[in-house]
Amino acid sequence: MRVLGVDPGLTRCGLGIVEGTPGRPPTLIAVGVIRTPADLDVAKRLVLIETAIDEWIAEHRPDAVAVERVFAQQNVRTVMGTAQASGVAMVVAARRGLPVALHTPSEVKAAVTGSGRAGKEQVTTMVTRILKLAERPTPADAADALALAICHVWRGGVTNRLQEATETRANLEAQAQAQSRLQVARLRAAVAAQGGKR
Repeated sequence: MRVLGVDPGLTRCGLGIVEGTPGRPPTLIAVGVIRTPADLDVAKRLVLIETAIDEWIAEHRPDAVAVERVFAQQNVRTVMGTAQASGVAMVVAARRGLPVALHTPSEVKAAVTGSGRAGKEQVTTMVTRILKLAERPTPADAADALALAICHVWRGGVTNRLQEATETRANLEAQAQAQSRLQVARLRAAVAAQGGKR
């Protein structure tokens, strides 16, 4: 599974793509940061983010997109910008037909460090180790995007498999019921045919 992680933000939007399967260390595909100038109109900044994410998806062809779930902070302006960038990422992914998953910061931290209260330094250190990188990904937005992608490969992959298994079971049960109804209909037709001959 190849996952694009998006750490949303207006000034810096982290992007990270990893490929892997649950239970195994994933591989780094790409990492970067979209930067938009603070003096630019918000709508134009969002267009820059949209264009960059769309280009990344076109170039790297991820199977899914993982976006950090926005949570309330003290600074309302920061939350607004983060929420807007998050919405843009989800729209771009949906337009391309890609599944989108939202992960909370604590879920991501727990997935990569084992603790939902880990600091940014710990997350960056573990991302560097997990991906066996020679250098730490910087800035923190880039490391956070990779952590999101890793979290989704490890956790989302398991969730997807469970969902697929559930859907397969439901399909098999539906097929079995259809076969059973068909057999009953055939038996009734045979009985009716026998009764008609007498």
